[in-house]
Amino acid sequence: MLTSQLPSRVEPYKLAARRERLEGSVAMNQLPRLADEVGPQTGDCHVVLEFGADAQGRREIRGHLQATLALPCRRCMEPMAQAVESDFLLGMVTSDTLAADLPASHEPVLVENEQLDLLTVIEDELILSLPQVVYHDEADCHVSAEQLVSNTDSEVAKPAAENPFAVLKALKDKSLKGKK
Repeated sequence: MLTSQLPSRVEPYKLAARRERLEGSVAMNQLPRLADEVGPQTGDCHVVLEFGADAQGRREIRGHLQATLALPCRRCMEPMAQAVESDFLLGMVTSDTLAADLPASHEPVLVENEQLDLLTVIEDELILSLPQVVYHDEADCHVSAEQLVSNTDSEVAKPAAENPFAVLKALKDKSLKGKK
C-alpha cells in the first residue's frame, strides 16, 4: 500500500499475515532523537516496509530507507547535505527472551500490545545509518587542512618552567660554601 505519510503506529502482526507493503515518507521534524544527534532536520525520509514471515514462520519486516540529512562538517561545523540509505531486516518479538532466539540476520523490534511505533523504528534505523565522520571536500571547506595541524614548534620555543627546587639548591650551595 502506497501512502504519502506513513502512519505513526501499526498492527504489525496483521500486516505480516497479509504480507502488506507500506511505502511513504516520514517528516524529519518528527524525529527528536535524530535532531539531538545531528541537529534539526528538514525534509522527508522515504521508507519502504514489507511485512511477512520467513521460512521458519518468524514474522519479520524488511525495510529500506533513504534520506538527505544536513550533517555538520567535522572541520568547520557547517552543515552539509549527506545522503543516508539503509536496508534492514527486523524480527518482531514480544519480549527480550524471544529476541535472544532470533537469528543474527534479524534485529529485534519489540511489539507491545499488538502495536508497533513506526516512527521510533525508522528513527532508530536512521541513527544507526549515520556516517561516523563527515567532511566537506577540502576546496569547499571554510577551514583549511593547515589550520587543523597543531604547531609543535611553538611549544618547543616556550621557556622551560622554573625548577621548584631551585631555592633548595641555592640554600644547599650556600651551606656547602660556608663549610669550606
